[in-house]
Amino acid sequence: MPAFDSHLLAHLIRTSAERDPAAPALRDGARLLNYGELDAQVRALASGLLSLGLGRAERVGIYLDKRLETVVASFAAPAAGAVFVPINPILKAEQVGFIVRDCDVRVLITSRERWLALQPALAQCPSLRHVVLVDPAAALAALADSSDPGWLRYADLLDAPALAPHRVIDTDMAAILYTSGSTGRPKGVVLSHRNMVAGARSVASYLDNRPGDRLLAALPLSFDAGFSQLTTAFHSGACVTLLNYLLPRDVLKALERDRITGLTAVPPLYIQLAPLEWPASINEHLRYFANTGGRMPRETLGLLRQRVPAARPFLMYGLTEAFRSTYLPPEEVDRRPDSIGKAIPNAEILVLREDGSPCAPDEPGELVHRGPLVGLGYWNDAEKTAERYKLLPAGAPGREAGLQLPEYAVFSGDTVRMDAEGFLYFIGRRDEMIKTSGYRVSPTEVEELLYATQLVGECVAFGVDHPSLGQAIQVIATAPVGADALDTAAVLAACRARMPAYMIPAGVHAKSGPLPRNPNGKIDRKLLSTEWIAQLETDAKS
Repeated sequence: MPAFDSHLLAHLIRTSAERDPAAPALRDGARLLNYGELDAQVRALASGLLSLGLGRAERVGIYLDKRLETVVASFAAPAAGAVFVPINPILKAEQVGFIVRDCDVRVLITSRERWLALQPALAQCPSLRHVVLVDPAAALAALADSSDPGWLRYADLLDAPALAPHRVIDTDMAAILYTSGSTGRPKGVVLSHRNMVAGARSVASYLDNRPGDRLLAALPLSFDAGFSQLTTAFHSGACVTLLNYLLPRDVLKALERDRITGLTAVPPLYIQLAPLEWPASINEHLRYFANTGGRMPRETLGLLRQRVPAARPFLMYGLTEAFRSTYLPPEEVDRRPDSIGKAIPNAEILVLREDGSPCAPDEPGELVHRGPLVGLGYWNDAEKTAERYKLLPAGAPGREAGLQLPEYAVFSGDTVRMDAEGFLYFIGRRDEMIKTSGYRVSPTEVEELLYATQLVGECVAFGVDHPSLGQAIQVIATAPVGADALDTAAVLAACRARMPAYMIPAGVHAKSGPLPRNPNGKIDRKLLSTEWIAQLETDAKS
């Protein structure tokens, strides 16, 4: 038995190391660490960070692609009693500088190439004390000969004397995960050790993760679902393969090469993967594929199940503000493929009216998440925190009249309905709902019907102000795989055959693919709609 329970984030690794130190834990190309080695590196880097004078709850920024050092640093910072801040590697210098300033990053772990590109932005970050570069010694030789002393070698921190970490408990901060910020500045979601450990236990339980599993980390580690691949694997004693892919076929190659048993991805990646030819051997070892970050089109789900009929599909819904929220068991997929399922273990999902009272079955309301996965709010942003993290009203489920202390829950801003059997169905984000001809239309519902036509590759729907309709529905789409061009006339004809009159798009506009993604890999609807409206205004003036 382990010497202690895994109540802090780094304990996930240490407990698995005590159980079986020789078990493979983390693969990065040709580099492989077992649990004993991974635990030793996490402890060593934690001491190295403490040797720099890093204080309790001070922030450590990590601006790297997926690699061994990224993972070690992500667990070493909280192991030291500090807080890790994963920064999406596709962000540019100005965006990185904002994050570093916003949460007063004290230590930044990055690469030589990235650091050189960041220097103008980091000059505006007065709280930053140390930059740690992960490159091999040979790559840092030229810098060592320069007069600039503003960096440290990652390898040197691993050789620091062992130091005792700051004392922390499971309700203390462990991480700040910044949202994509496609419109305006990104928000830093603060998560505790309890949030992340409870999420690992919950997700691993319903995915049945176990020693011997091999999970593919294809999503960004700065994305809550991406980091969850690490926490669920380390809780279970499984092995994670890190993948920085350029093309969808790279994902299939990794699935085949490393005999992956579990894959979690977002709909845009699955939409690209589904039409491809999958090596037959993948079906021999892939136990499940899980979807998060939006509704998976039925056509895509059907194709994936044809590609890997032995793999169990898990349809999931999550909030960064609560790490994970719901899943649909595979045995329910055929009966209710449009459902996001029920609450994950150790969480409760409510559907509430604006006055805080519970909705009746099938009545639309706001999805509200309560339980130990509810985060600690947005860093340094009281206004936005008050919008999402609210007190549960008296009389809400779990809030008996005699309770005196308040309880905060995450009010998601997502409109859902719950059927009589307790299964949830996503309707749309309140700020994205299209109000047309007196109806409220979910853009995801329009997109689902468009995917069902099999006449589009990828698509987004959004509303544009209209003098008589309120808003007109516009669609941007790419041609389906194998087609030379998008047949907009055929798409509109299919819409007229499948949709009620108020839902038919006013226009379908072709765009070469793939459609742009936000930093978490989701199709960026807001960016596309903003660009389209701006172009419309420019055309009107010319």
